[in-house]
Amino acid sequence: MTTPLTRDEIAKRIAEVSLLRGTFTLRSGRQSNYYLDKYLFSTQPDVLEGLGRLFAERIGSDTVRLAGAELGGIPLVSAASIATGLPCLFVRNQKKDYGTAKQLEGKIEKGDRVVFVEDVATTGGQALEAVSVLQAQGAIVTTIICTIDRMEGARENIEAAGIAFDALFTVRDLGVLP
Repeated sequence: MTTPLTRDEIAKRIAEVSLLRGTFTLRSGRQSNYYLDKYLFSTQPDVLEGLGRLFAERIGSDTVRLAGAELGGIPLVSAASIATGLPCLFVRNQKKDYGTAKQLEGKIEKGDRVVFVEDVATTGGQALEAVSVLQAQGAIVTTIICTIDRMEGARENIEAAGIAFDALFTVRDLGVLP
């Protein structure tokens, strides 16, 4: 087993493995000259272990469940669940059309205090969509914690929705912006 990565080492690893340069269209529709490919960092065991620890440090003691959205949020919320010992929920992009036909996987009780774990936040739109699924099931989503804040409006939009926002890193931490 290797020595756990420090916060600075995690940031460096994320930038090394996932920062792509070029012209990209983001989920929000915006154009960008860089892209952070979440699958390139969320598939690295050393990064996941470190991210799990960093998420755990920021999750309040009144939290009873964690949640993440498919597909990018699943390894992250799983790492945070392992690091905290809290059960997690998976939010599908849409209800499945077979079996139980659920959009939310895992057990939730009305009034559960939930922290939502996100990968890369640009405007916060995807996280807020997933949070609405949790709220419809009676969850009280207290906080959205993203791995990387692109600093393009996510904080403002999420806080305007009445949910606390936190980020493990910003694009500045990764050396993307001055």
